[in-house]
Amino acid sequence: MTDRPEPPASLPSPAPPLDPRDIEVVAEQLGRRPRAIRQVAHRCTCGLVDVIETSPRLRDGTPFPTLFYLTCPRASKEIGRLEASGLMREMTERLRTDPELAAGYQAATEDYLRRRDALGVLPGAPTAGGMPGRVKCLHVLVGHSLAVGPGINPLGDEALALMPDWGRDGPCVHPVTGQ
Repeated sequence: MTDRPEPPASLPSPAPPLDPRDIEVVAEQLGRRPRAIRQVAHRCTCGLVDVIETSPRLRDGTPFPTLFYLTCPRASKEIGRLEASGLMREMTERLRTDPELAAGYQAATEDYLRRRDALGVLPGAPTAGGMPGRVKCLHVLVGHSLAVGPGINPLGDEALALMPDWGRDGPCVHPVTGQ
C-alpha cells in the first residue's frame, strides 16, 4: 500500500494530435507500429522523437505501466552499454546506503505514478524501471528524465550525464512518410 495522492478527479487534457510523420519515425525506430502512443514527450538533438508518452493501457485493455517510452535506437544502445557496465547494480546499492538519493528516487517514483495515474490508474499501482527500491531498467529512468526535465529523477539524470549526444551524427532513422 502506498500513501501517494489520489489521481485527479478530472480527466487530463487530451493529447495534441500526433503528426503522422512522428508516428512513422517511431515505427521505424522500433521496427514495428507503436502501441498506445499518446504524444511526443521529447525530441532528440537531431529533431526526431526519442521519447513518447503512452497510455497506461493498450487498446485491448492490457495494462502498460511504461508511461515514457524511449524509442531512439542510438539512445537505447548507449543505455544498454551503461546497463552492461553494472551501473544498475551500483545505483541500487547506493539507494540502500544514501538516504538522500533514496528520498529523491522515491519522489521521482511519486512523480511518475502521479503523471500516469492522471491518464488511468492501473491495478496494483505497478511502477516502472524498478522504482522506488531498485534500478531495473535505465531506459525507463532516462525516458522519465528526458520527458519531464532535469531535477525530477536523480538516477535518470545521472545516467543521462554519462551518455554522449546520440543525435550528434544526425537522425537515427529516415522513414519514408509519403510527404
